[in-house]
Amino acid sequence: MTPSELLLEGVELMLLGMGFVFVFLVLLVGVVSLMSRLIATFAPPVSISAVASPVPSARSASQEPDAETLAAIQSAIAQYRARRG
Repeated sequence: MTPSELLLEGVELMLLGMGFVFVFLVLLVGVVSLMSRLIATFAPPVSISAVASPVPSARSASQEPDAETLAAIQSAIAQYRARRG
């Protein structure tokens, strides 16, 4: 084979591969869009208030944990140090 024939065959193979990838991606977008429409059709409507539930406020740094939590933390640290050596 001459170099020009090899180059043409390489370009043909490249275009074929890019075509397959393009067709696959188009099919993928179509299937995802179809699934989205089906879900929107059959799923019950969701109210905005149910989606936007209030986020619990974080505790400030000045508040300390209760005695049970402190005891559990101290116990876990003691076990970790005992296993570690």
